[in-house]
Amino acid sequence: MVTNMASVAVVETSSGKDVLAEGLLDLLKPAIQQLDLHVHSVRESQVELREHIDNLATELCRINEHQKVTLDLDPYVKKLLNARRRVVLVNNILQNAQERLRRLNHNVAKETARRKTMLEASGVFTPRSPSKP
Repeated sequence: MVTNMASVAVVETSSGKDVLAEGLLDLLKPAIQQLDLHVHSVRESQVELREHIDNLATELCRINEHQKVTLDLDPYVKKLLNARRRVVLVNNILQNAQERLRRLNHNVAKETARRKTMLEASGVFTPRSPSKP
């Protein structure tokens, strides 16, 4: 009889931890998804910025070739290309961060599903019907 009481206490303690963990996972998931959307948006704008820099550098080179007056635009083209290089570097960093966020989001979803299945199997958690309040 004592061992049964000890087992019940262990189940109640671990189920309480599972409920807390599930709550934390549910709390983090929307934040991770929102951050992922923001990173994606920034990456898109970085690609657009890189394209504008490329177009501007090309246009400056074309203007420089067709000028009758000697105007040295090379330093400006080099600055643009340096800025483009930095944009590409930031884009790579954002891409890596977004991939980590995607993996984290996937792991959160997987862990939530695993814990919910565990709780349902133990009878501690019963899924509610959407029609019931």
